[in-house]
Amino acid sequence: RKYGDLCGIFWGNLMQGYSMQWWKNKHNGHHAVPNLHNSNAHSQDGDPDMDTMPLLAWSLKQAQSVRELNKDGQDSPFVTFMIKWQAFTYFPILLLARISWLNESIKTSFGLGASSANAALEMKLKGLQYPKLEKAGLIIHHSWVLALSCGFGKFGFFYSLMYFLISTCGCGLFLALVFGLGHNGMETYDAATRPDFWKLQVTTSRNITGGHGIPQWFVDWLCGGLQYQVDHHLFPMMPRHNLPKTHKLVESFCKEWGVTYHETDLIDGTYEVLKHLSTVSDEFLVEMIEEFPAM
Repeated sequence: RKYGDLCGIFWGNLMQGYSMQWWKNKHNGHHAVPNLHNSNAHSQDGDPDMDTMPLLAWSLKQAQSVRELNKDGQDSPFVTFMIKWQAFTYFPILLLARISWLNESIKTSFGLGASSANAALEMKLKGLQYPKLEKAGLIIHHSWVLALSCGFGKFGFFYSLMYFLISTCGCGLFLALVFGLGHNGMETYDAATRPDFWKLQVTTSRNITGGHGIPQWFVDWLCGGLQYQVDHHLFPMMPRHNLPKTHKLVESFCKEWGVTYHETDLIDGTYEVLKHLSTVSDEFLVEMIEEFPAM
């Protein structure tokens, strides 16, 4: 585990600007309760990857949760606007994913705050496992990015800023697109009604295959193993070169026991995500009209 953490600091903090401990806390929580709602708007016991309000709502319940945070129990105009148009703002929001992750990593590594109550509790009880290495990795990474963006002093401010934004937002778009295809638009559950571990992992995950003219080798390269999202969630410690073999066993097991096992290609998977966002928007707006007919 120690060697794994040190590799995480190298590939995470140094090479990508992501705090290793921030990622472990966030991703371990996601693996434990994928697509599970928080118990209420103030709790942090659900899937941290679903914590996208007020920008995106993955279920009607999540869209309604913002009312619990408002003293008057009403929807804010901003939240209503975002949910109404979320199928159209989805991709623009993904452009900001890496910027958000960089920000959370800096906050975690330098003790400037935590992305969730769980992360805050971990920092309070344990602190950073490798505080000096975490900080040093991020400082070197951002120093290099700054130097590269400004052409080591050759480029002006505007060119440097545009280079940084295009590279950072482009990276965030591709990362979030691959991550999002794994779970977005799949089943969501309440804590009180969630199924057993096996069914929870399978029904909330989506595998990606080749199709619509996109060859399988390209999907394998782009997703880097996450095309086997169901299998990865069932066996998160398994090295990715064994996932194709595992996939065949899991698929046959699900068929034998009647568990829904979903896989689709990149195009249809993206359409499913957008369709799901649109459906949640429609449900939310219909509910608002029923509550306030004058609208």
